[in-house]
Amino acid sequence: MFSAIYKQTTRVLLASKPHSVGTLGKTAARSLSTFDKHRDIFESLGIEKTNNKGVFDGEWTGSGPIVPSFNPVNNQIIAEVVTGTPADLDRALDRVAEAQKIWVEMPIPKRGHVLLAMRDALVKNLQPLGKLVALEMGKILPEGVGEVQEYIDILEYALGLSRMMQGAIIPSERPGHVMLETWNPLGTVGVISAFNFPVAVYGWNSALALVTGNGVLWKPSPTTPLCALAVTRLLEKTLRDNNLPPALCSLVTGDVDVGVALTQDKRTHLMSFTGSTKIGREVGKVVQGRFGKSILELGGNNAIIVMEDCDLDLAARAVLFAAVGTAGQRCTTTRRLIVQESIYDALMERLTKAYKQVKVGDPLDEGVLCGPLHTKEAVKAYEKLLVDVKKQGGKILCGGEVLKKAPFKGGNFVAPTMTKVSPTMDVVKDEVFVPVLHTMTFKTLDEAIAINNSVAQGLSSSIFTTNPATMFKWIGPKGSDCGIINVNIPTNGAEIGGAFGGEKETGGGRESGSDSWKQYCRRGTCTINYSGALPLAQGINFG
Repeated sequence: MFSAIYKQTTRVLLASKPHSVGTLGKTAARSLSTFDKHRDIFESLGIEKTNNKGVFDGEWTGSGPIVPSFNPVNNQIIAEVVTGTPADLDRALDRVAEAQKIWVEMPIPKRGHVLLAMRDALVKNLQPLGKLVALEMGKILPEGVGEVQEYIDILEYALGLSRMMQGAIIPSERPGHVMLETWNPLGTVGVISAFNFPVAVYGWNSALALVTGNGVLWKPSPTTPLCALAVTRLLEKTLRDNNLPPALCSLVTGDVDVGVALTQDKRTHLMSFTGSTKIGREVGKVVQGRFGKSILELGGNNAIIVMEDCDLDLAARAVLFAAVGTAGQRCTTTRRLIVQESIYDALMERLTKAYKQVKVGDPLDEGVLCGPLHTKEAVKAYEKLLVDVKKQGGKILCGGEVLKKAPFKGGNFVAPTMTKVSPTMDVVKDEVFVPVLHTMTFKTLDEAIAINNSVAQGLSSSIFTTNPATMFKWIGPKGSDCGIINVNIPTNGAEIGGAFGGEKETGGGRESGSDSWKQYCRRGTCTINYSGALPLAQGINFG
């Protein structure tokens, strides 16, 4: 998926003429509602135009408000969902706990077989699910399909784990004793996912939670409920086909009250939250206050450093993809571009040309690189950010406008934007989920690293260089203080095999690969005495 998008960005950089503005489909097709236009997709995924039940606890129900899901291309209603309430959540937590009691008794490799069946169900529905992501979230179709592929990949990873998860045998200082390390499930994992990855974030969490023996309760973003319904229906069928209680993968859509109740409830043994630092800070306090466990995936504010010895064409392609992809709405989007003074003008010439050639439009249209922002509120945040840049003495280098005229009328479209700022300006300290790239310069590597590390967030970072000494300093103790530290690749596009997460106000959580699975377990140290005697540790003699 990412290679395909790279090819598109390369074509943009090499193009000699700017693209015309993106089209939003033929007039006749536009007169149809989003649901009618794509009825085959919705019906294949079990989604109706109205009366979609937004709670699943073994049965489909819902007693909360009816909430519409909007198409960010035109802000028209796609479909309606009957959402859940805290009372629905209370019942669902009981039912997922009962289902987990059955699941935990299943041998881990057999759990892997069930995850393989889930993977197969997603593969069969890859294209319609990817299209649903594009329609409801607004990311371009290759990214929508790629997001579902991430879920498939992590299920394959979890299948492998089902044959490989190990504890440890630890040497004991006492004769006739052995020490073991054990990893057992926590119980119920709550997942609150964000709008920008309405499928993959749940996938990362649920695959690892399930293979380690937990049940899962999903509270998706209020603005992307349809993706959650579609995924849960596939999981329901898989569990039923394997004679397992489908409440093992429960779902409660809803608003803030449902999320608050899930966070506060002691039956949520692990709370995985993806969202803003502001809300994540409160989630962390609440969960810690009841001595629960949490995984926090919060703000990014990521940077790319470009050294004068780099491959400039490679750097330009990476920056374009990282800053413009998903319309700047990834947690790993590049927000800050830190360029060595001697090559700043050359790089900016390449990027300015490329930015003017980026095709903005309907995410389902071929050749579009930048779809709409997800909500009208995001458009307002974009406008405010540009005002703040100017107030603080920065310059708008390109872009800098909301696209309101046909064919963008009614949608949440903005022009991808670059600014020239100082790294000390307040405007670069906070993350705004829009396609605005703040550019700045530096003289020395130490200065560049200091700029990278100067913000409160610490998710992803990257440096472009051909100097091995620079590379190893960057990844060492005096280099980047982020959780993801890349060299000659962009800040986004992380693979599932590595642990995903960040430091500082990014929250410290880790999801996906490496040993992230351990966060979904309780760790036990077990000492077994088979000697018949009772020697004490540290040589203590108690008589």
